[in-house]
Amino acid sequence: MAKNAELVWSNCLKIIKDIVEWQHFKTWFEPIRPVELKSNVLMIQVPSQFFYEYLEEHYVNLLAKTLKRELGKEARLEYRIMVDSGGNGKSGSMDVPASGMKTFSNNEMNFPLVIDNPVKNPFVIPGLKKMQIDPQLNPIYTFDSFIEGDCNRVARRAGKTVAEKPGANSFNPLVVYGGVGLGKTHLAQAIGNEVKRLHPNKVVLYVSSEKFINQFQDHSRNNAINDFIHFYQLIDVLIIDDVQFFARAEKSQDAFFAIFNHLHQSGKQLVLSSDKPPKDLDGMQERLLSRFRWGLSADLQLPDYETRIEILERKMKNDGLDMSKEVVKYVAYNINTNVRELEGALISLLAQSSLNKKDIDLELAKKVLRNFVKTSSKEITIDAIQKMVCEYFAVPYEKLLHKTRKREIVQARQITMYLAKAFTKNSLKTIGEHFGGRDHTTVIHSCQTVKDLMDTDSIFRENVMELTQKVQLAAM
Repeated sequence: MAKNAELVWSNCLKIIKDIVEWQHFKTWFEPIRPVELKSNVLMIQVPSQFFYEYLEEHYVNLLAKTLKRELGKEARLEYRIMVDSGGNGKSGSMDVPASGMKTFSNNEMNFPLVIDNPVKNPFVIPGLKKMQIDPQLNPIYTFDSFIEGDCNRVARRAGKTVAEKPGANSFNPLVVYGGVGLGKTHLAQAIGNEVKRLHPNKVVLYVSSEKFINQFQDHSRNNAINDFIHFYQLIDVLIIDDVQFFARAEKSQDAFFAIFNHLHQSGKQLVLSSDKPPKDLDGMQERLLSRFRWGLSADLQLPDYETRIEILERKMKNDGLDMSKEVVKYVAYNINTNVRELEGALISLLAQSSLNKKDIDLELAKKVLRNFVKTSSKEITIDAIQKMVCEYFAVPYEKLLHKTRKREIVQARQITMYLAKAFTKNSLKTIGEHFGGRDHTTVIHSCQTVKDLMDTDSIFRENVMELTQKVQLAAM
């Protein structure tokens, strides 16, 4: 009997193998074992209830047609669903006609199909269907609340593209990397929230690598690794945060490799975050690293001064706070580490203001930031910035003040005005007076021109960024 069952199933597999994609065949058909053949009824053993349900949903017609070719029109298929518990298998069987139509009821089963120890998926919302899962997303993380700047433009725009066309873009996987507090989690979850908004039928899941590893270990102890892998292979958009922690979990990497392959080949979207680029991830399997490099790796850098101001202003608006421009500029100038510390400083200011019943002014900001971060030891002046720019571009100081249409002089003057506005507390009128008595509208025009050129001219942008760093160092 067993030999005949094996022969019939082997012949079915030869047909299926030519129809189904290789990875799908490896995942969903190789684990199946023929158990018994009685007349025109073939019993096959599958690893889990979940496995059975997936076959029923996606491959029942294919199974029916191939079995009919082997056993005739009256062919029937039964499943034996196995659950291992301490080495003792528990099994049940269920009839499925070869036509692919399910006509069975409870009294048609040999006995009620009850699994005593199913592995519970921690993401399922109680009472809902199996694919109505909690995406584990925080609704406050959106693209609207993720401020775009030079430090994150590529990553943010790639994330928007992924969210608009998940799985149907060239950024698969999208790997977002950067240091602590630069917005990796925010961006990753913003992608997930945007997918849910634009494609409500997509199954989205955000999970940290540590949670993934813990779940894998739990399923491994319960002899249910197949359940674990097959669940993740049903996700449409899988977001894994902090993949660098996979480095200490070799077996979890094996599971993730199988999941990654299946999702990628099925046109599903993967979004990964890390504290460093894929090439610098130590302890990771090379086969995984090579797949991480298939898509796009985009870095998140330290936010520049302008972006820090915009972050503070957005945070103030959302929280209903009111601070003067002077204080905002002071906070943005003195905290140049990451977004998290910037927001932390704002919270500290609010707390001190509330506890002491004082308005948030420059004096309070200086007091709070003195304990928060190392602040500047001296104020930078317009004259100092002028001299730095003149030295950088080899432009005589007098020519910076004269009226001339020479491109190199005009750009040097515009950059100097831009830096003076960013790094000093002088008014636009005062800045203009330092350039041969020009008015405030000239300063505004110069600052806007610099911003526009930074967006379109990479060499110009590099010059401005290098000068910005020089000014920051001079102020320390």
